[in-house]
Amino acid sequence: MKFYIVDDDPSIPMILRQILEKDPNNTVVGIAHDAKQALAEVMLMDIDIVLADLLMPEISGIDLIKKLKPAKPNLRFIMISQVRDSDLRAEAYQAGIEFFIDKPINIIEVKTVIEKVTQSIEMAAKLNHIQSLVGGGNAADSVVDRHHLQKDKILSILRFLGITSEAGSADILSICQMMLDRNLSFRDIDFAAEYHIDEREKKIMFQRIRRAIKTGLTNLANLCLDDMGDEIVVEYANTLYEYKNVRNEMLYLEGTRTTGGKTSLKHFFDGLVHAQ
Repeated sequence: MKFYIVDDDPSIPMILRQILEKDPNNTVVGIAHDAKQALAEVMLMDIDIVLADLLMPEISGIDLIKKLKPAKPNLRFIMISQVRDSDLRAEAYQAGIEFFIDKPINIIEVKTVIEKVTQSIEMAAKLNHIQSLVGGGNAADSVVDRHHLQKDKILSILRFLGITSEAGSADILSICQMMLDRNLSFRDIDFAAEYHIDEREKKIMFQRIRRAIKTGLTNLANLCLDDMGDEIVVEYANTLYEYKNVRNEMLYLEGTRTTGGKTSLKHFFDGLVHAQ
């Protein structure tokens, strides 16, 4: 993986570089001590992951991410901070970061976070590869087992819902793969054991997934408004969300209801994995 580090404390990039480059697969391709320099350089460089300090003069880490994200949507961001303010952290996640690394730097935390983001990037790459096969019509020519066919079906549903570009889509695909490979329901998954994450990290993962699923609900409700008789739309409305929630989302979009439809992770995942 190729990393770029920006922090106005010169010691932090040096420490992070030492940790990251102990893995021969990792390379720190750039370091900056202010966000303006980082903004100019990252735009021109081939980078996988940016590690950015939260509080920097002139341009904050959050503002830096907001400027980079539209131009480089596939870039992943990790925030470095000693700030524990929940509102600031929520704003950072809203801007598009994957995880926080707290100061003072802890080697184990850095390695754990990097491993998780790397796995997410690799899963997204697999998702894009499968998507290219499905889009190109090559999947039908392949000899695949039942699980591969189910995974292709899951991907096609995520594409139909318009959420394959959402940050939580790689998490969704990863969880579905586990459910298929091990014949599990969503409630059977022990996330702490399977993903080696604590409750805080699990909450962050679920927030990403819920945002993606909610986007899918909104997109599906709009499709229902356009064509109430579409059988595929109605099928996914029932299977993934329960139709009443899609209906409530439709009413919300029309302005006749103050709240939209609700989502259930269990209902969505179990419906997605067993969709026909």
